[in-house]
Amino acid sequence: MRYVAGLDGGGTKTAVTIADEQGMIVGTFVAGPLNYNGQDEASVRVTLAEICEEIGLRCNNDLNACVAICIGAAGISNPVVKGRLTSGLRESGYTGNLVLLGDHETALCGAHEGRYGVIVIAGTGSICYGRNMSEDVHRAGGFGHLIDDEGSGYSIGRDLLSALVRASDGREEPTIISKLVYDQLELSTVQEIVGFVYDKGRNKKDIAALASLLSVACDAGDVVAKRIAIKSANALVELASATVDKLGIQNGELALLGSVLLNNRQIRQIFKTRMQERYPRLNCIEAKQDASYGAVLLALDSFQAEM
Repeated sequence: MRYVAGLDGGGTKTAVTIADEQGMIVGTFVAGPLNYNGQDEASVRVTLAEICEEIGLRCNNDLNACVAICIGAAGISNPVVKGRLTSGLRESGYTGNLVLLGDHETALCGAHEGRYGVIVIAGTGSICYGRNMSEDVHRAGGFGHLIDDEGSGYSIGRDLLSALVRASDGREEPTIISKLVYDQLELSTVQEIVGFVYDKGRNKKDIAALASLLSVACDAGDVVAKRIAIKSANALVELASATVDKLGIQNGELALLGSVLLNNRQIRQIFKTRMQERYPRLNCIEAKQDASYGAVLLALDSFQAEM
């Protein structure tokens, strides 16, 4: 029996799904992160070795029985990252076919259980990606927190912090956001907030971690929070509309992914309402499968293409 494996390599963990050559799932497990932006090369190589060892165990104690691996991960368009992932797998004993793709590509395939459709992801960052039946692809957004990522967890966290300082100096009306942020960060002054934000050790995930407070503030009826929710939803509508229009997929399904769209009821509802107004025949859905399953489907494609 031959097998394939799909990997969804994230910044905190890697989800792995293994299937036989007929597409039947035979096992799943979670390993360490595969993100070279947040991990040193030695740590990633250790993770790759552990993944190969576990895949071998799940494939009847024979890593060579795994004929194709597909990895979806952020930053994989970088040739250096591709080279390191490839060498790490080869050094760990894997000799089969290898497909390296952006995590938005594997997420699309998992969300729609196939290669075609549109997804909008709003997690720490934001991106919309799609492929139509003519094999045309288009992406909108996903260019990083310094110049893009509107509607993302990072963007929301930044807006919450902005609301706090603006309320403190009178540019914004008083808002419950201030207390919520102070309490979560265990701080009490604007000066401490500024120190938190501009600390050299701070990263975008620290800012994005505040995003969940928006739901609390919206549920409390906070006017400032509602404005942020509307702004964020509209930004995601822009991403989705650009992709839907470019690919001509106004009739079908749009899968919603990421913590912002899945966990923030206000943003999700505004987004779905605006999209329904623009595209009455486009249905917003939750992902049918995860990205590691999508990677399995793409690994199967690569294996079958060589037969």
